[in-house]
Amino acid sequence: MGKEDIKVSVVMPCLNEECAVGACVDEAYGYLERNGICGEVIVVDNGSTDNSALIAKCHRAKVVSEKQRGYGNALRSGFNAARGDIIIMADCDTTYDLSDMGRMISLIDEGYDLVIGDRLTGGGRGCAMNIIHRMGAIMLSRIGRQKIHTDVNDFHCGIRGIRKEALGRLKFHTVGMEFATEMIAESVKEGLRITQIPVTLRKCTVMRRSKLSIFRDGYRHLKYMITN
Repeated sequence: MGKEDIKVSVVMPCLNEECAVGACVDEAYGYLERNGICGEVIVVDNGSTDNSALIAKCHRAKVVSEKQRGYGNALRSGFNAARGDIIIMADCDTTYDLSDMGRMISLIDEGYDLVIGDRLTGGGRGCAMNIIHRMGAIMLSRIGRQKIHTDVNDFHCGIRGIRKEALGRLKFHTVGMEFATEMIAESVKEGLRITQIPVTLRKCTVMRRSKLSIFRDGYRHLKYMITN
């Protein structure tokens, strides 16, 4: 498959997700193939000590290694490796319904530059987000809207779509979870055309250890908004 054939690159950061990564790669490829979309799935191995990279390769993913830990570091490596005109970002923990990428692709085809998922507007299923996580996301997103002057409802949703040409205009500096907030801030600064859609957040379907630290990662988002 040559570069000219690839429309969509699905980029998934991965740290010790051997129980989930195969299912996520299969789900992404399944959606692309059912809908006749030429695409690739890129798993960014962010220093895993388990069999995540091997399993991802066995499920046809292109595996990129990024040894510098951090969500932002992993995504930037994935972006650099992506060959598609549209990039979909998603977590490889089975919590996102990857069929939501279809609406993101359609909206980018219509002219939007960035499509952000919204877990807070009727998209959740089965109380997938605990109350502390949900209230933190609501509070930080409210602060973000005031500081960055945007109407984005959910600043921290892990599934997003962006036009690669527009992505190249953004200047990133953060390395951790606050990268999600920086992407919105930079997109607003550059005048990108942004929209958002409700997305489904599922309960994780496999046994895994969550990488999210609600207070540590929440503080990183808040510090970014206060200091930038």
